[in-house]
Amino acid sequence: MSHITELFTDRRDAVLDEWTARVLPTVRGRISERELRVELSELAGLVLGVLGKDATAAGELRAALQEISRSRARQGFSPSETAVSVFALKEAVLAGIQSDDPAVLREFVEFSREIDDLGLMTFETYAAAREQVIVDQAEQLLELSTPVVKLWEGIVAVPLVGTLDSARTQVVMEALLETLVETGSEFAVIDITGVAAVDTEVAQHLLKTVVAARLMGAECVISGIRPQIAATIVALGIEFGDIATKATLADALAYLLRRSGVVITRTES
Repeated sequence: MSHITELFTDRRDAVLDEWTARVLPTVRGRISERELRVELSELAGLVLGVLGKDATAAGELRAALQEISRSRARQGFSPSETAVSVFALKEAVLAGIQSDDPAVLREFVEFSREIDDLGLMTFETYAAAREQVIVDQAEQLLELSTPVVKLWEGIVAVPLVGTLDSARTQVVMEALLETLVETGSEFAVIDITGVAAVDTEVAQHLLKTVVAARLMGAECVISGIRPQIAATIVALGIEFGDIATKATLADALAYLLRRSGVVITRTES
């Protein structure tokens, strides 16, 4: 592609200006024009290396585009805003071609195909990076939504809100066991006041958590058994066996305080 190479060599600044002008509106101030131009200038140098048949330039160009895609995904760019950074190069090159020679146009078509392949690779990298961002955020939300709090010396509690599935059960279990080890607590309360509904699957998840805590030497109490949940548990035939259950977190704390030998008395003012 001698004509395209010549264009990049002789009119590189003009091509870079056109490329930057076409990409700049899509960044919407999230990166500066200077930063964008530096970024595209580095890509232009790698593109020129690819056109010159540099053995390492192709790999470096792909690596650079993949890193840009990951960065764009983390910064909240859309897929189209990310891909336009690549596809806009075709328009910038076409604007610089000043010839109707069929050979030149054939070169541009070949160049365009290569840019399309790079654009698709960029999109795939963006999608993978964005999916990882979503996974990381979901894990962070799970950790934030399953705090383990210390109620009393030797007593901790896990207040659950929302639904309880396998993934969240694993997080709850790990957080509870880690806290039991760190605090040396012998008692734990699993409070389901904020759980909308309890079915067989949720009950199984609760039982797994209780069994795991028992293996660590801790006694568990399940609190937050509202009338509706109690009726559902009976209707489904779910049995908690010898696991203590209480209507409220306060009832569970009072029960465990008695179990631990703590007596609380009211003093006259």
